[in-house]
Amino acid sequence: MKLAIIPARGGSKRIPGKNILDFSGKPMIAWSIEAALESGCFDEVIVSTDDEQIADVARSFGATTPFRRPDSLADDYTGTLPVIKHAVEWFLATGKPVDRACCIYATAPFITAADIQKGEQTLLKSGASYAFSVTTYAFPIQRALRLLEGERIAMMDPQQFSTRSQDLEEAWHDAGQFYWGTAEAWRAERVIFGQDSVAVPIPRYRVQDVDTLEDWESAEYLFDAVRARSRNN
Repeated sequence: MKLAIIPARGGSKRIPGKNILDFSGKPMIAWSIEAALESGCFDEVIVSTDDEQIADVARSFGATTPFRRPDSLADDYTGTLPVIKHAVEWFLATGKPVDRACCIYATAPFITAADIQKGEQTLLKSGASYAFSVTTYAFPIQRALRLLEGERIAMMDPQQFSTRSQDLEEAWHDAGQFYWGTAEAWRAERVIFGQDSVAVPIPRYRVQDVDTLEDWESAEYLFDAVRARSRNN
């Protein structure tokens, strides 16, 4: 079977309750659930959570919550890999073989069904362990600066001072939306950011981390603008 696994623990510190706060008319997590369901890629869309309020909201939008995430996997230090591994192995233990699974973040309102479909196709064509969303940096990272004492500055790489921006290699980063992977890769907790992964490029205007209230406000403005343009086209 194919699973969509949406990790959504309670206890967010920087934006309390952010997984189910209203974002442009729906709980934040609803956008991820609906995109997963609309994609038609999955036998089941589940939410892995330790929080009953999150579970209630998830179920109301069509996801399932077949287990409560253990407290040992719901602290501030637990990464994505063990959470997805736990979900995959829970299904295997109940006699439901898992072929591949897609981790979709609960705070990824810009994700689309088409993105998820493209991710699966990319994974299958490549034969890699993972396929995940990436986007470009808005500014050449080779010309990054560091702040020193007294607000003085220094270049991270002074040798690039005279290099024209257009001559620098374009850099990419994790878009923080979805991660398709084989069940074997998730169970082995293979590193995602490595050569056994393939990229699924996403336009930069549809990528926004939501870690602070400032991020939230910026993301909501951008999200509404993207939706308005889509309706007018």
